[in-house]
Amino acid sequence: MILSRGKTDSASSRNASGGPGSGLGVGRQARKAPAPASLEDFIIKRDYTGARAFLEYANDDEDEEEGAHGPKQSQVDQWIAFCNFHLGDYHQALAQYKSIHQSSPSADGKVDLNLAVCMFYLGLYEEAQQLMANAADNPLKQRLLFHLAHKLGNEEEWSQLQEELQDSSSLEQQLSLASMHYMRAHYQEAIDVYKRVLVDNKDYQAINVYLALCFYKLDYYDMSQEVLDVYLSQHGDSTIAINLKACNRFRLFNGRVAEQEIKNIADNGTFGADLLRHNLVVFRNGEGALRVLPGLLNIIPEARLNLAIYYLKQGDVQEAHALMKELQPTSPHEYILKGVVHAALGQQLGSKEHIKTAQQNLHLVGSSATECDTIPGRQSMASAFFLYEQFEEVLVYMNSIRSYFVNDDVFNYNFAQAKCATGYYKEAEELLMQISDMDIKNQHTYCMILAKCHIHCGHPELAWNVFITRDTNAEAFILLQLIANECYRCAEFWVAAKAFDMLEKLDPSPENWEGKRGACAGVLFALSTKAQRGRPGGGISEVIGLLRDSSNSQAEAMIKTIRKHINSFK
Repeated sequence: MILSRGKTDSASSRNASGGPGSGLGVGRQARKAPAPASLEDFIIKRDYTGARAFLEYANDDEDEEEGAHGPKQSQVDQWIAFCNFHLGDYHQALAQYKSIHQSSPSADGKVDLNLAVCMFYLGLYEEAQQLMANAADNPLKQRLLFHLAHKLGNEEEWSQLQEELQDSSSLEQQLSLASMHYMRAHYQEAIDVYKRVLVDNKDYQAINVYLALCFYKLDYYDMSQEVLDVYLSQHGDSTIAINLKACNRFRLFNGRVAEQEIKNIADNGTFGADLLRHNLVVFRNGEGALRVLPGLLNIIPEARLNLAIYYLKQGDVQEAHALMKELQPTSPHEYILKGVVHAALGQQLGSKEHIKTAQQNLHLVGSSATECDTIPGRQSMASAFFLYEQFEEVLVYMNSIRSYFVNDDVFNYNFAQAKCATGYYKEAEELLMQISDMDIKNQHTYCMILAKCHIHCGHPELAWNVFITRDTNAEAFILLQLIANECYRCAEFWVAAKAFDMLEKLDPSPENWEGKRGACAGVLFALSTKAQRGRPGGGISEVIGLLRDSSNSQAEAMIKTIRKHINSFK
């Protein structure tokens, strides 16, 4: 959109190279055969591979007949560089423009401008900016400066250039302005510009692709595909359009379906190859992320975000933070990801500062006028309140989007935690039991919450089973303490007694004995009152067995008292 060119800077070379007596046409015009395809034919058809082959073949003929020197050779070289650029081979195009610049410096600065364009596409923004002083003054330079100011964070220059573009009636400048709205997540503003342009230029079918991109960003995937199909019906080989169709399918279905759309064009060196390689990583759930994404950090903005997401999924929070700490968010999903990274790092390091930064980023998205009623906006607000530990508010926002995540394990896990924190144990237990992701089920937090919910729902034995299936480690000791204390609090005295007995064996402290003694007394009370809960299946003998295993001197006194009043417990 910023490089809207149908011709190169040496467009006049077509007349010189295709006319009678020129080096490119000698011999062929003399034969009374159908006129061969011209360079212009290839360019109009967007067949840049054919155009490059045509130029290279013609260049070989010219080398033999006239030698490879002079302005005519420079024009051919520029055309070849132009084709390489449009084939997505920016490195090769850059090398060729550098060679042209060194052999025949352009006084009007057009080669400098083309060099800067290649550098921009390669993410070499500072190098491109340095070349702009000598670049030719034309609308393309203005558009490139506009986008460089955005990339380099020069807000003062950016604002000035934005005003200039808004006042321009040029179609290219308006499209460049719309693309900036898109990059800054002002999708509705971009849609307004595109629709206005399309009214007066109905033949400009590619604008439908830009509209489809905006609808995609607004989560209107069906509408995006409907608009995109208008373009694909006429240009079914468009790489960008096919890629967007794949992205729509990824959102509407899954990565496997999306991959089918682009697998045949992903490795053919086509324009947009970097974008396709990036998206294949996403469609494959991060497969190949470390091989592909680092090289695209300065080329595709989403590469940094997706690499950070990959590190988060791998548990490498520090690497994710290193990628995100210098990023100044400009769009909702950037604020969200930065908030998530700081939340994860804050929990890992026990840092209140990182938690506070996470709260600010997430609350900003959730409370914004444009995002407050979107699904990501409500998720963000729920996350912010989660970090504030205001769980009643969390439930308000999560309930509002529950229908969209019925089978989402991560959502159900977070929803269950909020339910448990607010005392809705039965609902929390049901949500936790629905989860099938073993990575979640093996987490210590999951086991703690599930055990607590089982106890409060009257299923203490299930909580005990959660403990005995865990490995013996520090986390298992903490889980055992939770089971002991929660069972005691809920009058589930028999499981509490077993848990305190285990704790006493692991740590024979006075506190654990006192817990065991109180739980055993509670069991005796349950047996004597014929209570429905807190009683062992084997009766009083099981209580005596637990006390007999204790090394505390009070245990024997309790056993004697029980034997003395044993008839009261039958």
